This record gives sequence, structure tokens and C-alpha cells, in this order.
Amino acid sequence: MKKIKIGIIGGTGGIGRWFAKFFQKEGFEVLVSGRNVGPDFQALARLCPVVVVSVPIKVTCQVIEQVGPFMPKESLLMDLTSLKEEPVKAMLKSSRSEVLGLHPLFGPKIKSMAGHNIVLCPVRTRTWLPWIKNIFLKNRARLIETTPRHHDELMALVQGLNHLNSITLGLTLGRPGFDLEELKKFATPILKTKLDILKKIFSPNPRLYAEIITQNPYLPKVVKEYEGSLSEMKKWIDRKDSENLQKRIESTKLFS
Repeated sequence: MKKIKIGIIGGTGGIGRWFAKFFQKEGFEVLVSGRNVGPDFQALARLCPVVVVSVPIKVTCQVIEQVGPFMPKESLLMDLTSLKEEPVKAMLKSSRSEVLGLHPLFGPKIKSMAGHNIVLCPVRTRTWLPWIKNIFLKNRARLIETTPRHHDELMALVQGLNHLNSITLGLTLGRPGFDLEELKKFATPILKTKLDILKKIFSPNPRLYAEIITQNPYLPKVVKEYEGSLSEMKKWIDRKDSENLQKRIESTKLFS
């Protein structure tokens, strides 16, 4: 299967470009289709038995619906989106091909997938699943198989709540009365780490994080719990009640 061609829609930037280079290093011919670049979707599906969709979350299903009908039954259609439930449904509905939802839990700046997690949601796979698993395992990735729904429920915490917390901090620091440059002079190592994270979120691709937060259907429930925790914290802060806050932290036993 070394001679197969792999098509990547959205392979001109971000994680799509990373995987284009990855598959090329593995010896595969890669055709990239981006905005005004490369073959159209019909040609890509005809030329490539494996097509990977790697575009922004809000347009993922739209792109899948355009390429899916052209995918032969014996081919493989995958996506790299941060959410899995809706893209997988779109792939199943619009194509006859094998369908595999993928979510690499790393960004495009890493040099190797070794030691990093990749989520696989195999929903209609007959022959292609062992092929892709072998490629990733050979490169020492850590593979996790789950359902699209379970993936999205967990991503509401892993990505949604995590990024929401970071963005809330950034929006607060951006309000009048906060001098970020002055704050940096007094920064602890932990704050320096958080500021580095904020820099990644607020400047080069805020769209990605905004869509991760707003498009996950399971995040509103998490936000409700977050609001409850924040309300608890505010009461203890207003009362200067460190003793009961300490007891609340201890009773949670998060890492016991």
C-alpha cells in the first residue's frame, strides 16, 4: 500500500500541512487541496483512495458533504477535526466509503507524534483501520479508540473548559486597569507559563479556539458547573473565609 496517494483537503496550513509532510516522509504521494490550490474535490477523490479533511470546525461538515459523494466504496474518508460527532455523521451520510474520525491531540509545532495521543473513532472500517494504526504505532503515537460522542463529551473538558479558562484570564488581563507589561515584571514561573499559553491563543489563530469553545454541544453543561464553582469561590473570597475554602479543596480529593 506504499504507492497509494493520500489527498488532504486543507493541507496548506496548520495540522493539515503537518500531516501532509508526515505522510510524505512515510513514502506516500500526497496531493493537497486548499483554497485556490490543488485539484478540486471530485478529482481528489478520484485520484486518492485516502482523503483527509482538515479545515476549520465550522466548515468541516460542509466540505465533507462536497467530497463525500465522490468517494468510492473501497476508499477511506477521514477528518482531523477537534470535534467528532457531527463530522462523522456527515461522512457516513454523504459517502459510501470507509469512515474514520481522527483527532490528533497535538499541534503542528511538534517534530514527531512519538508519545503524543491520537484519538480514533472507527465507525465504518473494513480494511483501512489496521493500515492507519500501523503507521501511527510505528511512529510511537499513543492511540485511543472511542466513540464520536464520548470523544466530544471529554473534549468539552479537555479542550473546552481548559481553553475557556485561559481565554477568560486573557480577557480579564486585557481590561482597562491591568498593565500586562508591569505584571510580567512580577510573574512567577506558573504565570509565565500561562502567559505563554495566552500568547498562542490570542495571536496566531484565535479562530481555532473560538470554534472549539462555541461548537462543542456538551460544553454548556460544563460551563454551568464552572459557574457553580466560581460562585462558591466568590462567596469564600467575599467572606475572607480561607478555612472553609481549604476544607472544600481537601474534600474534593481530586488527585487521591
